[in-house]
Amino acid sequence: MDIIEVKDLYKIFGPNPRRAIPMIRDGMSKSEILKRTGCTIAINGATFSVQKRETFVVMGLSGSGKSTFIRCLNRLIEPTQGEILVDGQNIMKMDSEKLREVRRYKMSMVFQNFGLLPHRNVVNNVEFGLEISGMDKTERRSKAIDAIKLVGLDGYESSLTSELSGGMQQRVGLARALANDPEILLMDEAFSALDPLIRTQMQDELLELQAKMHKTIVFITHDLDEALKLGDRIAILGPDGRVRQIGSPEDILAKPADDYVKRFVQNVDRTRVITAGTVGGHASAITYPNENVEAAMRVMERRGISSVFVTDTDRRLKGIVTIDDAAELRKKGKSDIASIIIDDVYTTSPSTPISDLLTTAIKTRFPIAMIDEHGVFHGAVSRAAIIAEVSKGNGDTEPPVTLSELQDTPAEDEEK
Repeated sequence: MDIIEVKDLYKIFGPNPRRAIPMIRDGMSKSEILKRTGCTIAINGATFSVQKRETFVVMGLSGSGKSTFIRCLNRLIEPTQGEILVDGQNIMKMDSEKLREVRRYKMSMVFQNFGLLPHRNVVNNVEFGLEISGMDKTERRSKAIDAIKLVGLDGYESSLTSELSGGMQQRVGLARALANDPEILLMDEAFSALDPLIRTQMQDELLELQAKMHKTIVFITHDLDEALKLGDRIAILGPDGRVRQIGSPEDILAKPADDYVKRFVQNVDRTRVITAGTVGGHASAITYPNENVEAAMRVMERRGISSVFVTDTDRRLKGIVTIDDAAELRKKGKSDIASIIIDDVYTTSPSTPISDLLTTAIKTRFPIAMIDEHGVFHGAVSRAAIIAEVSKGNGDTEPPVTLSELQDTPAEDEEK
C-alpha cells in the first residue's frame, strides 16, 4: 500500500519560477532555462510513490536536487507545483497548523550534520521535539529513554553530545527522530559525514532497526553502494532534476533505463547485489511421503532433468533424489523413496548475493535449494545460472587468447 504519492512535482528556484515549467515541457535544457529566465531547476516533474514500510532511496550526484527533493516532502522547502499525498492527504493544501501536526507526529527527519544542541545532554536532545510539542515531562522522558535504548545508547543519557563520536552523535539524531514513533523517517545523507567504517556500521544498524521497527524510510544518498545496500527500491535522479529510473537494486543493475543510469552502475560488482532469488526460480519437486519412486522418475523424465527435490506436505525441504538412485530402487522392486533421499544438499536464502554462492556452485553437483527461515522450499538456483551471472559481471573487454593462437599469428602482425 502506498503511503506517499508524489505527482508531477516541480521545484524551481528563481524569479517567477512557474514560467519555466512550459519551457521544461517543450524540451529546453536546464542551462538554457537558466540563461533565459535566471531560474534553476531542482526537481523536474517527479512522479513516484513510496510503499508502506519500505526503504525508498533517492540518489544522484551533487546538484541533482536530492536534498531539495526530501525537503519538499514535508514542505521545509515549498514546491513550485505538484501534489504530495501522505496517507491520502495532500500536504500542499494544508495550513501551517495541520502541517506542523504532520511534521510532529507523522514524519521525522534525520539530518546530515546531526543538528544537535551542544548545551544539552543526550536525553535532553532526544526529548527536545517532544518538549516543543508540549508533551508532559514524565511521558517525554519515558519516550526519550526508550528511543535511546533502541539505538544502543543506553548508559549515555547524561553525556554531552560534544563528548560523543560522530557515529554516536548520529545515533542521538536518529533517536530524536524516533522518539515520537513517527510512521515515516526522512533521512537526508544521514551517514555521509561519518568515517567509512562507522558509516558501514550505521548502515548495518539501520537495517537491523528497520527489521524491528518496520518504518517507511525515505533515504537520500550520493553513494551507489549505500543505495544498493539499504534500498528496497531506488530512484535515480539525473543532473536535470528528472527521475531517470525507479526500481529494485537488481532491476537497476540488470536493466538500466538509459545511458545515464548505465554509466552510473557500470562499475558496480553485480554479484554483490544480484541475489539467488533473482537468477533462480521454480524447480521440480515431489511431495514425500505422498509420492513414490515412479512419481519421482516420471517428473525427471518429463522435465529432462537428473534429480528432483523432495518436500513434505508443508513444502519443507527433505532433500533430493537422483535418477540413478531412483532407477536402482525400481530395479529392486521397491517404491518407498525414503532410503534414497539425499539430505546433503546445499541450501541458501533467496536474498543471498550470488557472490556468496560461487564457491559452492563450483563444487556441488546439484542445484542449490532456496529455503526460507522455516525451511520452506522456494525453488533452486542452478550452478550454470550462478556462473553465467558472475561471468556477465566480470566480462573481459578483450577475450583471452590461447597459446596456439599466439603461435599462429603471422610475423607481420606481430611487428604491427
